[in-house]
Amino acid sequence: MQEEHRHHLDGRLGLNVPRGTWPTPALLKAYEAAGFAWVQVHTPPLGVLAEREDARRHARALRAVLDATALRLLVHGPDDLSAGTDLHDRALAGLLDYAAEAGAELVAYHGLNFRASEDAIAGRAVAERVELEERALRRFAPVAARLGLRVCVENLAPTYPSPPRVCHDPREVAAFVRRLDSPAVAMLFDAGHAHIAAGLRRGDAAAQLDDVADAVGLFHLHDNLGARRHELQAPGVDPLRLDLHLPPGAGTLAWERLAPALAGHDAPLVLEIGAGVRQEPVALAAAARAALTVPVARAAA
Repeated sequence: MQEEHRHHLDGRLGLNVPRGTWPTPALLKAYEAAGFAWVQVHTPPLGVLAEREDARRHARALRAVLDATALRLLVHGPDDLSAGTDLHDRALAGLLDYAAEAGAELVAYHGLNFRASEDAIAGRAVAERVELEERALRRFAPVAARLGLRVCVENLAPTYPSPPRVCHDPREVAAFVRRLDSPAVAMLFDAGHAHIAAGLRRGDAAAQLDDVADAVGLFHLHDNLGARRHELQAPGVDPLRLDLHLPPGAGTLAWERLAPALAGHDAPLVLEIGAGVRQEPVALAAAARAALTVPVARAAA
C-alpha cells in the first residue's frame, strides 16, 4: 500500500531554484538525481518582462541549461505583478512570452494581491481593482492556451504579521479561478501559506484544501510555525517571520491531515524552500515523500 502511494508521487515532485540563483547544469542534475521531475525558476522582474527582448534572451539561456536534463519547467512570475494596468499587462504578456521561450508548462502568478478592507469605500475600490485583474486574465487566458501554458494563481500569506489581503483566503483565489473558467488558468494551492492563513482565522489548512481542490492545478509545499500564537519559537528561526519556507516536517503543519488529499490529486507537488534553510536535494526529496506517505503507512499497519 505504501509503495503504491509512493509510486503515485513519481513524476509529480519538484523543487524550486532559490530566487537570485542561476540554475547551473550541476544543480539541475542534482535535482534530477534526487528524483525530482519538476523545477521552479523565478523570472526577471516585471520591468524586464515588459520590455521583452532581454527577457527572451534570459529565457533562451534558461532553456539551454534545462536541455541537458529531463526536468519539466515551472516559471514563477514577479511577486509584484498584478494584471489590470498598462505596465503590468505588458509584463504579463512578457511573462507568457518568457515562459513559452523557456519551454515552461506552468506559470505561478500572484493574483488578488490587494489589501482586504471591511470599509465600504475602500472595499469598492478593491472590488474594482479585482475586476480589472479579472478582465486582463480573461484576455490573456487564450494567449496562454495557444502557447501551451497554464497560469496558476497562488494563495498567499503575510510574510510578517500584517493586515489581510484578498489572496490570503484560498477560497477567494479558487472563486476567482472558477469565474475565469478557462483550462489555461488554475489555482496554485500553497500549503505553507494555507497553514498560516488558517491559523490566523483559527481554521485548518486541510479543510481549506477540501474547499478548493477542484480548482487546483499546482501545489507548493513548505512548512512554517503557522500563525505563531503564544510567541511560538524555533532555534535558528526569525522570531517574527510567519512565511518561513522550511522543509516539510520542520514546522507545525499537520502533513498527516493534508497528505491524503495531496497524494490523491494529480497536480505537481513543488517544494518551495527558502535559501537559508535548504538541505541537499536528496534530503528534501526524502522529507517530501515522508510527509506525503506516512499516513498511508500507518493505515496499512
